[in-house]
Amino acid sequence: MLLQTDDRVALKDITRQLHLENVVGDKVFGSFAENLAFLLEALKKGDRSSSRPVLFTLDEFDLFAQHKNQTLLYNLLDISQSAQTPVAVVGLTCRLDVLELLEKRVKSRFSHRQIHLLSSFGFSQYKEIFAQQLSLPEDFPDKSFAEEWNENIQSLCEDKTVEDVLKKYFHSSKDIRSLHMLLILTLSRVTVSNPAIRAADLLETSRLCTADSKANILHGLSILELCLIIAMKHLSDIYDGEPFNFQMVHNEFKKFIQRKAHSILNFEKPVVIKAFEHLQQLELIKPMDGPSVKNQREYQLVKLMVDNSQIMDALQKYPQCPTDVKQWAASAFG
Repeated sequence: MLLQTDDRVALKDITRQLHLENVVGDKVFGSFAENLAFLLEALKKGDRSSSRPVLFTLDEFDLFAQHKNQTLLYNLLDISQSAQTPVAVVGLTCRLDVLELLEKRVKSRFSHRQIHLLSSFGFSQYKEIFAQQLSLPEDFPDKSFAEEWNENIQSLCEDKTVEDVLKKYFHSSKDIRSLHMLLILTLSRVTVSNPAIRAADLLETSRLCTADSKANILHGLSILELCLIIAMKHLSDIYDGEPFNFQMVHNEFKKFIQRKAHSILNFEKPVVIKAFEHLQQLELIKPMDGPSVKNQREYQLVKLMVDNSQIMDALQKYPQCPTDVKQWAASAFG
């Protein structure tokens, strides 16, 4: 979590860490620009012979890139380019695409030196980290509770279900922060009536953390919207993933109604258009043309953003889904 949520707060923290409050004295700086000008002037007064070098370490560097205009980043990188000022800026981030977040002027001041650090520990160490993060320290006030708690954590580490969950996390990402999120959500299940972590708690939490958001949206669609998704699935299969438009989807849907479900799924075209637009709002389909391209909405090209396995999974879990609809989805041809 980033404590310096904007450049103004970050600037105050830099001033505090460099012990420049005493230098400020009774001066009152009203604006961010005045504060920044003072800091830059203080840094520029240094030289290589008489000053100590200043190292700025920006943890979660990608969040600083989200600050308005990236003013602080630009000025820190700009002053680090100066030969007379002994200043270096180091950014730490887990995002490989962080350079794409930088504005052009900020990127021009960046040295483009990158060091990729990969976690080298094995699964046994990962399990040790899991146990360490959950274990209570020896000086915990309630000794008996701490002893019971730590014994439970050790037994969890030997549980097959827990090991499977940890292996899944380990092989998908060795990032300790994702492990922390899993543990925080698991600990939130601990109550007075349930004072210990169970393997079932960890399993349920892992399902929540790795839930497929698109699949969850599919489960909440109306039967008409689900039929439109199936029609798009068939079009994607027929045209090998090429984009399609509403008119093509509507034609595919009408063919199904005429063959199988003319009594239960007979909707007027305006109603079908409304359902199609709702799928677009849910981002289950994505327009391929930019906003500047003016086409009739029935002929605007779109692409389906869910795959066949997600659709079939949603159909299996959909309550009281008509058999004809399930068979239509499973058929090789619409």
